[in-house]
Amino acid sequence: MAIPYSLLDLAPISEGFGVKDALNNSTLMAKEAERSGYERVWLAEHHGMQGVASSATSVVLTHIANATSTIKVGAGGIMLPNHAPLVIAEQFGTLAELFPNRIELGLGRAPGTDMATARALRRNLQSDVDSYPEDIRELQHYLGTPEEGQPIVAVPGANTHVPLWLLGSSLYSAQVAAKMGLPYSFASHFAPDALFDALHVYRSMFQPSAQLSTPKAMAGVMVVIAETDEEAEWLFTSVKQQFMNMRRGLNKPFAKPMHNFNEYCTATDEAMLSSVLRYALVGSKETVKTKLNKFIEATQIDEIIVSMPIYDINARLLSVKTFAELAG
Repeated sequence: MAIPYSLLDLAPISEGFGVKDALNNSTLMAKEAERSGYERVWLAEHHGMQGVASSATSVVLTHIANATSTIKVGAGGIMLPNHAPLVIAEQFGTLAELFPNRIELGLGRAPGTDMATARALRRNLQSDVDSYPEDIRELQHYLGTPEEGQPIVAVPGANTHVPLWLLGSSLYSAQVAAKMGLPYSFASHFAPDALFDALHVYRSMFQPSAQLSTPKAMAGVMVVIAETDEEAEWLFTSVKQQFMNMRRGLNKPFAKPMHNFNEYCTATDEAMLSSVLRYALVGSKETVKTKLNKFIEATQIDEIIVSMPIYDINARLLSVKTFAELAG
């Protein structure tokens, strides 16, 4: 059951390595994704996280787009309440001029960080998430064709018509995407609870727009493929540690896989991980193919975007390549 597949790269800063290593790895990932037929590669805005190197997202996207030649490159996503829409229009308008027909912009409304860091980003918290739809419309206005006498014009930005996606993990984001007629990507890789309800809301409420005539839904999932199910499950202990650290308020780099993970994991941890990671596709090539087909059949998604939470870059690149072989 073939559908378009894309790569979400979280630019992990692995334990024992630094930011430069993470960004070099992101370049390798994007090049492999391009060779392997992925539709797009996205990076996400996070701030103050010891395990994520993509906080200056538009800068990193310039690096990635310059290292590739055909694959679409975008944000998955930019947290719009952190920024003035004009600033994002100028940044992504610049990218669109440098890399024509390759840039796209996914938008979210979470801060992508803790509230203290959010305050430092915004200088204050007066930018209300409730103004999110108005901010999206303002951003569309700047990226569109200027009207005669328009007082504020994004230069660069105007006339680039950068395609927008709305990202989310709730019914609210599904409603906004539907009412605005925009493609929608659901974050089932970390917030699976509302997946089916959000897809139903989006599809049932969708209103056509200048960008999109019919609903277009994508879902994010984690993928870890190795030679055997056992090896893949061992590699997957890195992201399990990451989720446990976040739940405990610990800010750490992306951890090495752990052989004795079950000794480290409590019954409460196991229940949390089983729930939040329920849609992860982990195993051998054959195991993941079976899980992938079941997920697509159940959700009827139009596209899938996968993250590869693997500590070792060579194992990560192999997983990227192997997923393309089974999904293509």
